[in-house]
Amino acid sequence: MMKIDPNNIIIKDLHSYLLSIIGPRPIALASTINQSGLSNVSPFSFFNIFSANPPIAIFSPARRVRNNTEKDTLNNIENTKEVVINIVNYNLVEQASIASNEYAKEIDEFHKAGLTKIKSKKIKPYRVKESPVQMECKVNQIIKLGEQGGAGNLIICEILLIHISEEILDSKNRIDPNKLQLVGRMGGNWYCKGFNESLFEIQKPTKDLCIGFDKIPTHIKNSDILDNQDIIKLASINRLPEANEIEQFTHTIKLTTNNTRLELRTQLHTKAKEEIKKNNIECAWKYLLIDKIKKEI
Repeated sequence: MMKIDPNNIIIKDLHSYLLSIIGPRPIALASTINQSGLSNVSPFSFFNIFSANPPIAIFSPARRVRNNTEKDTLNNIENTKEVVINIVNYNLVEQASIASNEYAKEIDEFHKAGLTKIKSKKIKPYRVKESPVQMECKVNQIIKLGEQGGAGNLIICEILLIHISEEILDSKNRIDPNKLQLVGRMGGNWYCKGFNESLFEIQKPTKDLCIGFDKIPTHIKNSDILDNQDIIKLASINRLPEANEIEQFTHTIKLTTNNTRLELRTQLHTKAKEEIKKNNIECAWKYLLIDKIKKEI
């Protein structure tokens, strides 16, 4: 494998590698004001949520790698200790990119990027109307990670008020990812979509522990039909079907019975793979364990 020692590579290249490696990253479109009341809005993908109680989000306007200068967002926050974090989705990402340009301090990026200002309820910086979710925040702390180009500045934000567009909610007032249409930042000029065909579900583990890889019979782990992702899903179940469940299951399915044991196992593994694709993991296990109960089918 290629190896990179951060101490033996120029910062520009290290920065590029890190941004390509760690992603997709959510994008915070941070709106601030300076002491004169002039607005600034700029996107940051060094961003995430870190606590629900208290509600804390953190983003980092890093010092510019090119010339080691600080960004207006950081300077404004140091003076006002307030920021609105506007969430960037697919419809907003192009305008957020325009706002990322290094305009002069006296330029209002809201106007440059064609964004609409909305007054906040609890703080002075404006919200971005085009954003589906806007979070008014007070800044509890700024942690400077260095003084050289590329050094981050962690802006620790306590969320005071969240505004959520009703257009992205489902019938239960939960956020629908296919309506929200988040995007993520990758390396270079690349972004990715977080909706529609890009989404997949993994059920959260229950209070009961998963059986894990060590409980999977060797012949299943070494299957010529099941791949590693199939085995991972099999390991996520919290219990194996009992013998009586498997026996009852055999009466509900049709299999070719005049095969050798190897041919039968191949048939069972093929059926199991089909069920795994449909996320029917328990059913897949029943197929896989049929030959274990030594029953004529």
